[in-house]
Amino acid sequence: MRVLDTNALPLVASSLFEGLLVDALSKQKRVSFALSGGSTPWPVLDRLARADLDWERVDIYQVDERVVPLGHADRNFTQLAQAFLSRVPAVAHAMPVDDTDVECAARRYADRLPSHLDLIHLGLGSDGHTASLVPGDAVLDVTDSDVAMTGEYSGHRRMTLTRRAINKATTIVWLVSGESKREVLAQLLDGDSDIPAGMISTSKSIVVTDLRCEPDHLRGGVQ
Repeated sequence: MRVLDTNALPLVASSLFEGLLVDALSKQKRVSFALSGGSTPWPVLDRLARADLDWERVDIYQVDERVVPLGHADRNFTQLAQAFLSRVPAVAHAMPVDDTDVECAARRYADRLPSHLDLIHLGLGSDGHTASLVPGDAVLDVTDSDVAMTGEYSGHRRMTLTRRAINKATTIVWLVSGESKREVLAQLLDGDSDIPAGMISTSKSIVVTDLRCEPDHLRGGVQ
């Protein structure tokens, strides 16, 4: 786990992502990188877009997306396109949430995913959710697909990578910022499956945060 001053988080996190991408690109022809929404990643992605990488060999996938029209302000891809994809020539794979049959669209998106994602960025909600794996939703029990639809959460249904897809990733980087996340961050670090985030494998995880937790929470293989 890397505990930082809030102002240092974008620089350190973007350097971490860059290093992981450079390493992966040195070993394989194409690299898959899945990105979450939320407010924390945008300063990080702003810096990452300046990295001198072979972006044409990077496939960008979405971790989750709200079921809203293309271009809607609530759609993660809207800001992702403006803040990042418009600046790098990576290949973008947007979640097709504007399709009429979103259940079918989720299956098609799962078919587009590689056998495993090389790098996944995750955030952490104050209720313990990550991606759109939210407390009490049936999506938490989906084990036979890599992409699924949720019920309504904060006003919208969502398409999300399932915990099966996330746990197959080579590396998971968590960006966690804000005092409201302190308790659930401790639960995440403890691998507490009472929260959705705690169902994600800690052995593949690197946590970058501006919060400090007590030493007894620093276990479970999280870096």
